[in-house]
Order: sequence, then C-alpha cells, then structure tokens
Amino acid sequence: MTVTIAREGAIAVVTVDNPPVNALSQALRQALVEAVAELNADEAVKAVVLICAGRTFIAGADVSEFGKPPRPPHLPDVVACIEDAKRPWVAAIHGSALGGGLEVALGCAYRVAVASASLGLPEVKLGIIPGAGGTVRLPRLIGPAAAVDMVTSGSPVGAKKAEMLGLIDAVIDGDLRTGAIAFANDVAEKPLPEPISRRAVPAVEAGFWESAETEVTAKAKREVAPLKALSSIRNASETDFADAMAFERETFLELRGSSQAAALRHVFFAERAAPRPPELSGVTPRNVRSAAVVGGGTMGAGIAVALRDAGLPVVLVERDKAAVERGLANIRAIFDGSVKRGRITQEAAVERMAGVTGSEDYGLLSDTDLVIEAVFEDIAVKRTVFTKLSEVCRPDAVLATNTSYLDPNVISGGASHPERFLGLHFFSPANVMKLLEIVPTATTAPDVLATGFALARLLGKIPVRAGICDGFIGNRILKVTRAQAERLLLCGATPSAVDAAMRAFGLPMGPFEAQDLGGLDIAAFQRKAARERGEAPFAPVADRLCAMERHGQKSGGGWYDYHPGDRTPKASDIVAAIIAEESAVMPQRNWAQGELADCIVLPMVNEAAGILEEGVALRASDIDLVKIHGYGFPRCRGGPIQYAKHRGLKTVVALLERLSVEGLADAPCKLLRRAAESGGFTTVAGGTVIGNGS
Repeated sequence: MTVTIAREGAIAVVTVDNPPVNALSQALRQALVEAVAELNADEAVKAVVLICAGRTFIAGADVSEFGKPPRPPHLPDVVACIEDAKRPWVAAIHGSALGGGLEVALGCAYRVAVASASLGLPEVKLGIIPGAGGTVRLPRLIGPAAAVDMVTSGSPVGAKKAEMLGLIDAVIDGDLRTGAIAFANDVAEKPLPEPISRRAVPAVEAGFWESAETEVTAKAKREVAPLKALSSIRNASETDFADAMAFERETFLELRGSSQAAALRHVFFAERAAPRPPELSGVTPRNVRSAAVVGGGTMGAGIAVALRDAGLPVVLVERDKAAVERGLANIRAIFDGSVKRGRITQEAAVERMAGVTGSEDYGLLSDTDLVIEAVFEDIAVKRTVFTKLSEVCRPDAVLATNTSYLDPNVISGGASHPERFLGLHFFSPANVMKLLEIVPTATTAPDVLATGFALARLLGKIPVRAGICDGFIGNRILKVTRAQAERLLLCGATPSAVDAAMRAFGLPMGPFEAQDLGGLDIAAFQRKAARERGEAPFAPVADRLCAMERHGQKSGGGWYDYHPGDRTPKASDIVAAIIAEESAVMPQRNWAQGELADCIVLPMVNEAAGILEEGVALRASDIDLVKIHGYGFPRCRGGPIQYAKHRGLKTVVALLERLSVEGLADAPCKLLRRAAESGGFTTVAGGTVIGNGS
C-alpha cells in the first residue's frame, strides 16, 4: 500500500510509502484522495499529519509517467482535495519536498520540517512550470518576490530559510513524527487557517514586474520556462485564484509538449543514468579513502580541491620544494576564493587546507588508495611519473592520468600492474566543472573502471566513459568546431559574426572568444603533435596568429585585440588582413546567423555520430552530456545528438551533404545516414545501435 493511516489519539497520521522517493504516481494520488475522504468522515479525528516513509518527503512527479497521457486523479485536484479537508492537515517534511511534493504541502493547512529538509519547485529545469498551483499558491503564501526567486530559478531552499520566508510554520528538533503530532495537537484546538487559495497576493512596488523580467531573461539563457513561470506568478497576482489556476495549467500543458521540455527531460534522464552505467552492474569498485595528486599546477590544484571538498585526505607531490610551495599556494588560493564568494566559511577553508600534505617525496604515497597524475602534457614526463609511482604504491592502488589528448595506453607503459591504471580527464577548473571523462585502457580491470565512476559520484561529477582516440569525446568534437569556424572565416564570415551566431544558438561564448580566453597556444601545441603523427589539422589563420605570438587575452591579442586591463574583444585589423590573404581564392558570401550556426553545429553532430560508430562513446546521451557539461552546449537543446533528432536526422543529413558539396564540411558518416533512414539511435546496455528508438 502506498498510503497507511494510523491514529495517535485525536491525530491521524497518514504515511506515504512509495519508494524510492515517494513520487506522485497515479496510485499515490488516488490513495491520498481516499485518505481525505476517510478522515473527513471520522469525527474522532481533530487533525491530520502527512508524513513519508523512507529517506524523503514526496520528491516530485513519477518520472515513469513522463511523456505519457496523465491519468486521474490529476494533481491539482488532489491538492485542492487536501486543502478543502474538514480537519487541518500538517505536512511533516524531511529530505526534499520538490515540485508536486511541495504543491501537496501547500495544500496542507500547515507545514513543519526537520532542519535538514529542503523545499523547492524545480520544474523550470525540466522545461515546464509547476502545474498544480505552485505559481498560484506560493506568491499568496510568501509574497511575489520570494516566489519569483524560487520558481524561476528552480533552486530549493533549506528549512531555516523556508521558515524565515513563511513557507513552513516550524522547524522540528528531534523526531519528526513526534514533533509533528505535538504540533497537530496544538493547532487542532485553534480555528482553521484561511486556505492559501483564498488569500490575497501581497502588493509589489511599481516597476517590480518589469525589473523581474529583465533579471529572469538574463539568467534564463534562452530557456523559455523561467519567463513563462514569471508570467504565471504575475497573472496569479493580478487575477482570481480560479483563473490563475487555469492559466498555470494551460501554460504547463503547452510547455510539456515543447522541444525544450523534451530536451531537458532527455538531459535529466541521461544525468540520472550516467553515474551507474549498466555495463558495470554488479562490479564492486575498490575502496578510495585517501588520494594523492602529482602536479600542483592549475589542473592539479583544482583536482586536489575537488578531492578535499569530498572529504578525502590529499597528498600533493611535486618535483622540488619550490614547486610544492607553489602548488599549495594554488590550492589555498582556490579555497580563499570560495570564501570570498561565500561558498564556504573561513573555518571550512582552514579545515580543508589542513587536509592537504605537500611533499616532493613519492614515498609518502606507499599506502594511498588513489593517485592522479596531473603534470605537463608530455608522454615521457608522464611515463616517468608512473615509473616512480610503481616503485612506491601498493599493487592494488588505482593510478590515473589526467590527460586531455594523449593516449593512456602509451602512458600506462610506465606503470606496473597496468590493470589498475585508467584515464581521468577532469575539466578546468576541476573543482567546479561537472564533467569527468573516464578512459579505460586495453588492460584496465572492471573494478578499476567502476572505481572511476564511484569517484565521480563521490565528487559530484557527471561521469562519461570515453574510448581512446585523439581528444577522447569532447576535445575530438572541439577540433571540428574550431576547424569549421576557420572555414567560415575563409568564406566571408568574421570572428565576431561567428561568435555572435554561436551565442545566439545558446553557447556562453563563441569559438574565437573561447580560444582567446583559454589561449591559442594550447591548441597549437596539440596541432603540432598531430602533425608529428602525420595528420593535417586545418587551422591556417590560427597557425599564423600563433607564429606571431598572438595567443589571446594573455598576450594582448589573438583573434581579437585587447587593450591593457580590458578584456573586451576588439576587431583586429591584423586578423582581418590575415583572413583576407588566406581566403583570396575562396568564394565569398554573406551569411545569416542560422547558417553560421549550422555550419558549426551540424559537423559537430556528424563527428559525434562517428564517435558512436567507432565505439569511442557507448551512448548518444553520453556525448550530449560531454558537450553540455564540458563545453557549454545549451542544455535546453539537449546536446548535439538530441538537437539533431529535434531538427530531424534526415534534414541534418541533407544539410551536411550540401555543405560537403560546397567544401564546408565532411560528408555525413555511415552511422548518421543509417540512423536517418531507420528512425534514430537506440541505446542498449552495450552501447548504441540503429533502430526505431530515439
């Protein structure tokens, strides 16, 4: 049974038990309606406590019902049923009250929570708005300003803040059930409070809504749902409850079928599945209770901070005392920055820094469970590190290389017991960026691979398994992005036009702005290595800029010019002249923004399909996660593969064929053609196959 009813004197305790997160399935919705009817008929009951078994209160909708026709009773009716109950209902909250769970709580006369609870309406993160009164009741309870903050951000608030806002009536110390029953006994003797639906929305100052729209638009990053949520809250403030509910429901249903909602649901399910891939089901990871990082530069320091944030003691190893001190200073600077931004307290920073030991002595790693190498991107240097680690580390210690392009198979040649070796490609800054590419070698043991995923879960990362090729998944596609951007320059586009087109598509910055920020010399180093392998990377303009030592912002100029102390990009006459020389024999044209975006994004899709075809990625959704979490691909588009499905795979193939004829892209790969012909990509446990799925 999803709902049971017990009596504690005059108090009825309604317990929801629908594991794992007490989601609002049809069966639970029906059971709640029946519980209200039963308790309304029981004259001995003076008040009702609504509480949940397991680890959380009602944590939202039943995700298994996503995309399916809704079945009655519908959630707005359930909430209204609770609100109209003859006895006061008290929502007793632990864990999370999210989405529909909070809307159910808003139907109750009172809400209490333990101090560790969180409450929120995260629907905008799925491309929709609350659909059961969240945008209508919340401003009536806590005021429009606080409601706008909660609903348009989708971010939850803790119990203490919820109490301050008036969202809950009390924070319960000690046992929640006991405290909630005591609270219910107290309020049972008082008159029923006015239902939230009958309360007026507090007035706002002149200009509030216009200001809120400006702020939400800036934060929404082209996502539709936050602005729709704002409109629904404003409408609820300016009309009666029934009309406001109708407006909210209409907006909810409109958004539920939108492409953005489909894309964001795709990302939600992909993120949910990523930490525990099916091919590792039943494989037990090795224990990781201590860690070390070799190399204290920008990346090594970030990795060390990520490990400390997760509670692991860390040893930082560098080549000499001076390098050790620089590495420790880099780590300390990251913690100090977190304190200044209010992310952690000064006490927490001191405690985390105290958990880092710096040394040039590899012998300190003799009993360390995990060692991550983060030295310079040079095969010989890295192999030397692993030779030293093999001499001092336990045979079962996991050894990992943080490399973005180099072959972990070759790097592992310096390690004994190669089965305990793998690649862990962190993204900079490693303590902030969510993505972690996990790269097994030909000899990596299954339990070591599972340890990589367990580490990602511990660090709060989004892990993706990547096969071995130049650039793995993300940087391999990035090479295509950069090459396509340069092709456009030779055919009439400018760096600023290309960057503007990609920002309009939804990226935080365009490819040329991004290169100037990170440094053109990094990609130049990688192209040099590629040419030494016999490859011919396309970068005629970038190569000339690097030859002139125009490496981006750090050198005062790259694709753009920069004035001292000013990072605002300025169009460069030098760059324009180089582009004119390189494009002298190329046909020139005027470009629309959408065409520029297609010339970059669609070849990215083609490369992604090639990555699937080669087995470098096992799932299309993995590629989408890599591009979203590592490279800024707009979340509301779902990643390159999901975006291609939305555009239509046949349309994408046709456009790529046209670009290929014009010399602006490679021809569509075989897998992409077959997917277009057969109806899409289907994911199975072992990877991606062609079929009728999506």
